[in-house]
Amino acid sequence: MDTGVLVAIAALWGAAAGSLLPKAAYRFSVPAGEAWRETCPGEHPIGGWLGRARCADCPTSPGADTAVQTTRTERTKVYGPSAPALMISTALVCAALAAATGARPELGVWLLLAPVAVLLTVVDFRVQRLPDVLTLPLAAAALALLGVVAFVPEHAGDWPTALYAAAALGAGFFVLFLVNPGGMGFGDVKLAVGLGAVLGWYGWATVMLGTFAAFLLGAVYGGALVLVRRAGRKTTIPFGPFLLSGAFLGLLIGAFAA
Repeated sequence: MDTGVLVAIAALWGAAAGSLLPKAAYRFSVPAGEAWRETCPGEHPIGGWLGRARCADCPTSPGADTAVQTTRTERTKVYGPSAPALMISTALVCAALAAATGARPELGVWLLLAPVAVLLTVVDFRVQRLPDVLTLPLAAAALALLGVVAFVPEHAGDWPTALYAAAALGAGFFVLFLVNPGGMGFGDVKLAVGLGAVLGWYGWATVMLGTFAAFLLGAVYGGALVLVRRAGRKTTIPFGPFLLSGAFLGLLIGAFAA
């Protein structure tokens, strides 16, 4: 298949998948220990987990002209993260993965996992939480799907290395968690298992590259916040988005070089 066509299909998939994320992002964005959100900001029950975050039951403002009433209705009915932003972000991620991986069978795995990665990024940025119901299935799905792909001709990775890398990266982050639990959350440890599997598919060099990129991006972000005085040296920042971003960069380079 022509690369341009493949990238376009991946982008369309990403846009479609991204359009389903706003409601899930809103429901998952609660502090650790709290139950997932069951109601909209207007206290009306939310049905389902996927789709745009809109509430048809939120009241409108009576007595206003049509233009003003429409504006107020949209402000109360739409909640959670921006649907267009999630669509564009997921589409760009999927398109980049398709461009780097080409028509190799592991691309299907990357495209299935990409929307979950975007969702985790949004939730961790909003409330500094990486839900187990996302990180653990991500790890299991990555290992299981890559295990299937290992039997498909023309793949460019190694499943045993993916398995070993998942264990190694998870163990390494667990040690960091034990040494400095205030700077490394246990959700990051569980996320590292899945990302270790993904990066390990293309070898240990890709694992090291993705991990280094994650810490570098996190350090740059934290340093920038300190410089603009929006954070102190001991301020906790969500590391999940940088762990995911570093893994994304490592995966692009690993896939392109494979």
